[in-house]
Amino acid sequence: MKKETKRKLLFLCTMVFSANYLIWRFFCTIPWSEGKVQVAAGILLAAAEAVTILGMFELMVSKMGTEGSELCLPSLPYTEYPDVDVLIATHNEPARLLYKTVNACTFLEYPDKKKVHIYICDDGNRAEIRKLAESMGVGYLGLSDNRHAKSGNYNHALSKTGSPLVATFDADMIPRRKFLLKTVPYFFIPDKKIGLIQTPQSFYNQDLFQFNLFSEKDIPNEQDFFSREINIMRNASNSAAYTGSNTVISREALQEIGGFPYGTITEDFETSLRMQKAGYITYATSEALASGLSTTTVESMIAQRRRWARGVIQSIRNTNAVFTTKLSLAGRLSYLNAYLYWWSFFNRMVFIMAPIMFALFDIKLVECGFLELLCFWLPYYLTYNMSVRYLSTNIRNMRWSQVIDTILAPYLIVPVFLESIGIRQQKFRVTEKRKTSGRTTSAAYIIPHGILIVLTLAAIFRYVHGKYGMALVYSSVILFWLFHNMITLVYAAFFMLGRDSKRKYERIRAEEEVRIEIRGDVLYGKSEDVSEEGIAFRMEKMRKIASGERFRIRVRTEFYETSLSARLVYQKETEGEYLYAAMVEPEEEKSRKNWMQIIHDREHSLPKEIDPWMTVYDEISRNIRMRMKDWKKNQEKGVR
Repeated sequence: MKKETKRKLLFLCTMVFSANYLIWRFFCTIPWSEGKVQVAAGILLAAAEAVTILGMFELMVSKMGTEGSELCLPSLPYTEYPDVDVLIATHNEPARLLYKTVNACTFLEYPDKKKVHIYICDDGNRAEIRKLAESMGVGYLGLSDNRHAKSGNYNHALSKTGSPLVATFDADMIPRRKFLLKTVPYFFIPDKKIGLIQTPQSFYNQDLFQFNLFSEKDIPNEQDFFSREINIMRNASNSAAYTGSNTVISREALQEIGGFPYGTITEDFETSLRMQKAGYITYATSEALASGLSTTTVESMIAQRRRWARGVIQSIRNTNAVFTTKLSLAGRLSYLNAYLYWWSFFNRMVFIMAPIMFALFDIKLVECGFLELLCFWLPYYLTYNMSVRYLSTNIRNMRWSQVIDTILAPYLIVPVFLESIGIRQQKFRVTEKRKTSGRTTSAAYIIPHGILIVLTLAAIFRYVHGKYGMALVYSSVILFWLFHNMITLVYAAFFMLGRDSKRKYERIRAEEEVRIEIRGDVLYGKSEDVSEEGIAFRMEKMRKIASGERFRIRVRTEFYETSLSARLVYQKETEGEYLYAAMVEPEEEKSRKNWMQIIHDREHSLPKEIDPWMTVYDEISRNIRMRMKDWKKNQEKGVR
């Protein structure tokens, strides 16, 4: 049986068992005779389950329809490639961060480079950014007093430019050299009215879930699930979202919808929605063609998610996306699910509190017997978990979804509720993405999860007290959920404890030939990893280099060549080879530009899938072990 057929059969079984479970929950398990508090709590829990399950239904239907919605990149004669305006939006990002993005844009491949027009769109109107643009030979579009944030910045740029296609990049998003060649041809597919092509959001640094949980080798970036799975599934209903960067857009489509919209703090999401209503296709591709900097502090990440939540709700309301007849039924259901997704964090809190309320406060939320649970709940639970795995190419599983929701839940419930009742966030706040060293969080963020841990422990001790034999067996479902929730809360606590970030620049794995020139000798080796200020390389033959000794390194790849002034940091023998690490500085500007490209014009070396062999025990024990190790190091430093 083909994998696709097996997946569809599993999805259908999941839908049947889930529908059966929901009917049973609403008609047979609400504790109507237990009082108003119990009834209200019981209905709330059943509703939270229903919203979660129905959201899963929409994703399964989209997954089943993805195969027929795939567009093939056409072959386009070089003479037909049109002019493209490359717009790089910046508000207050430092010139050093912007340099890497602008530099990469100047290396973009195109049949006629004169047709690529690069502009820095600076709504801070800063002299240093104007100077950067001039030094790199790109256009500068300054704007002061911008009342409409990123939309105003881009609309101002549109008024000053005229190419039929527009590529947009955030200040930190560094495109790979083939970005335009792998996106522009889509606009020439016959009989397809393409509004925009969205490539995945990719990141070259560890995100906070990878970093704070010591999982940088075991789980992919948290945003990969949306960019590489959800957004591509939504091609089937033409509801793929514009995510603000790494995108090529039709100017004609933008003009038809009146430019980038105002009245929302997620102008990107609403832009794609308005294009879909106007009859354009917004299409998400799977190959990452640009990489940026993920948020580096818990505070900035929470602010970012609050903005996304409130902005999505604003845009769905602004466009009447759920009820408009200008979208297909599948598209409207997709946007209903997009709205309900932001309520999943409230649902997560309901799922955590439900067993606590029963075990600690004797509030009955469900009225049923043990055998009924085995008949109705168990088949739904097992097939549902299996379907989550089939939805994703091992990018996300049920456990990690619940961990992420638990981490974010306490900080998103209030903003989602306020936006839903019409109390809007008006001001656009740029996400802070400066890479800094230091602690990634504040201890205050652990308070909500700490309270929930205490309540869960109290509920477990109270519930098992005095129970023996079969009484414990019949209590196993409540205990299962208490322990299950405790595990996700422990992950959340570890996440909120944070971790010391010691590196200012990310190390990226890169195996490239290197030439070492030292004391008149020429040696050859291969790089292991590279960063903006350093390189690690291996050589088969030992060459003693004194710590701090200076020498020259030349790195040459298929497209780039650079000359670096190096200073040795350390050397050691590993597996029959000799590993060296050095601090480096490009010798002149051309070398600097090429060095930035050698570092960033490649696939990042972080995981793309979850390590299937890592268990909860492995992950939690590693967190404890690594935190104890860090604590001892800090203690030793304090003594010195």
